[in-house]
Amino acid sequence: MSGGRENVFPDDFAWGAATSAYQIEGGWNADDKGPSIWDTFSHGKGKVFEDQNGDVACNSYNLWEEDLRCIKQLGLTHYRLSLSWPRLLPDGTTRHINQKGVDYYDKVINDLLASKVTPMVTLYHFDLPQALQEQGGWLWAGIADAFEAYASFCFRAFGDRVKLWLTLNEPYVCAKLGHEDGLFAPGHRDPGVSAYLAGHNMLRAHARAWHAYHALFRPEQKGSVSLALNADWAEPLDPGSPRDVAATERYMAFSLGWFASPVFTTGDYPACMRSQIEARSLAHGFPKSRLPVFADGEPEVLGTADFFALNYYTSRRVRAVSSPSGTLSFKGDQEAEGVVDPSWPVCGPPWLAVVPDGLRRLLKYVKDTCQDPAIYITENGFAQVGAVDLEDSQRSQFYQDTLQEVSKAVREDGVAVRGYFAWSLLDNFEWADGFSVRFGLFHVDFAHPELTRTMYRSGRDYARIIKRNCSRSTMKN
Repeated sequence: MSGGRENVFPDDFAWGAATSAYQIEGGWNADDKGPSIWDTFSHGKGKVFEDQNGDVACNSYNLWEEDLRCIKQLGLTHYRLSLSWPRLLPDGTTRHINQKGVDYYDKVINDLLASKVTPMVTLYHFDLPQALQEQGGWLWAGIADAFEAYASFCFRAFGDRVKLWLTLNEPYVCAKLGHEDGLFAPGHRDPGVSAYLAGHNMLRAHARAWHAYHALFRPEQKGSVSLALNADWAEPLDPGSPRDVAATERYMAFSLGWFASPVFTTGDYPACMRSQIEARSLAHGFPKSRLPVFADGEPEVLGTADFFALNYYTSRRVRAVSSPSGTLSFKGDQEAEGVVDPSWPVCGPPWLAVVPDGLRRLLKYVKDTCQDPAIYITENGFAQVGAVDLEDSQRSQFYQDTLQEVSKAVREDGVAVRGYFAWSLLDNFEWADGFSVRFGLFHVDFAHPELTRTMYRSGRDYARIIKRNCSRSTMKN
């Protein structure tokens, strides 16, 4: 990015990077930590690339000081991390509190604040305690009560210092990949049914946590709470086709709208999602819609976000499809398919097309459809596969291009973007892709016993962007 006025961000803009507990911490059974569903899932054969797992990962549980050094080198103003629910509460409940887990996160948070770095803390980033999975996990109605108790415990333990909270990361991914496709933990393959129930219970859990914070902790702690929603930007494959245009609307409704509409706009699922699923449910012999209803007497889900947290990676061209007769599936319900435009470059896995201006369009869409909220971009990144290239010029250019688009969204579109978090601080365990896909600003040598961290060129360039854009506010202090 050039140093001109056109690329200057607001003085209080949050410059961050993000990680999650299971992907970096390791120490999977250390110091009384309980097992998570990702421990169970990744220990099974054929679930993850080359049967890799997060047992050690970046070993951040023991190498936190090395991570802090990376954070300082980048000059971050903010750092997004997640708490491991089973490290804090090994059986998922407050009946057994693991003080060693509390001590670890106390140190992380205190070290960040001492380094003038603001923590943004995610309560749940895919690693459900296995003990709760055995009661039904996100398909169990009681999970909302369990999550509220866990969230309240965390607010009480850390909320005097943490002012930016995320309850859930990417409930869409957890619901669809974990309960429809079976590609993520817990590995359920239950097309057209379980994803909707899991998503519903995650929204119930989020709402309970938000209301608990609002009533019991906000008056003294004065923090903010939201949930991180992921979305592609979508455009019709054929803009002249009414079917493709309608399919694109459904695609956005069944992805971003699935969770954004209840929280930010109507208190219920998108109308086209509800009508489509109800019609197909009845056609398949179900006595009622497979999409649950928010019950009277439960905490309201509408309005349970103090800002919009957005994870964006890629864009799609959408075409209308029809599912084969008699087949139940999420794709069949939405009757839409997103494809990669062949003109877009791809980085890493084949699904990950590089479309920086898609982020600008998505930001404007959120502004226009979700009551013009304050927005934090809580994940965005560029993947590397194959041979390690520390001089990753393509990723460096990606960050420059993307941040130019974010700047345009702020200056020209009037979007209230409050911050940007690169995914990820470190190369890490990328779920079903294991260690084969690398998003880090720092390379981690997983073959070296000390798991050496080395800054990529993209990290150096990101640090320069941060320094340049923080210079005005730094000079005032």
